[in-house]
Amino acid sequence: MSLINTQIQPFKVNAFHNGKFIEVSDADLKGKWSVLIFMPAAFTFNCPTEIEDAADNYAEFQKAGAEVYIVTTDTHFSHKVWHETSPAVGKAKFPLIGDPTHVLTNAFGVHLPEEGLALRGPFIINPEGVIKTLEIHSNEIARDVSETLRKLKAAQYTAANPGQVCPAKWKEGAKTLAPSIDLVGKI
Repeated sequence: MSLINTQIQPFKVNAFHNGKFIEVSDADLKGKWSVLIFMPAAFTFNCPTEIEDAADNYAEFQKAGAEVYIVTTDTHFSHKVWHETSPAVGKAKFPLIGDPTHVLTNAFGVHLPEEGLALRGPFIINPEGVIKTLEIHSNEIARDVSETLRKLKAAQYTAANPGQVCPAKWKEGAKTLAPSIDLVGKI
């Protein structure tokens, strides 16, 4: 069963954020757009490159009214040390969520039980707590966070403009489509 257009499940987890330990719950994701970016584990090879990419694009996510959350199967304690010791991870100004009990990785369908790790997967969640986009793939392939940002803006556009759809490679400000029988076979 797809998670698209489903409500996120209740959760409460710990995170490291801006030098402090905080609690993050499903309630924190409501009322604004949220981007959860799942990664296998701290202190790996690809993960710091993705966190750095998210950090380099963080101002754009904030400008779009969205909060970014990185999720791994480690503890928030590990994330503190990772943030302090990795120059790439040290750029993160967003919460680094620890999910050692696999509550989130199971709820979002990215858990690898045989490894105790998560698959890579970005999820875009609307202010009502509904999953609007997801992409899950194998751990050896890092993502391009600018594509996640593009998908966020497309989800925001279609939420604000019912009846419109964003075509392939749509970018903010580009033309959209209004589906109708007149378009069938014309594109």
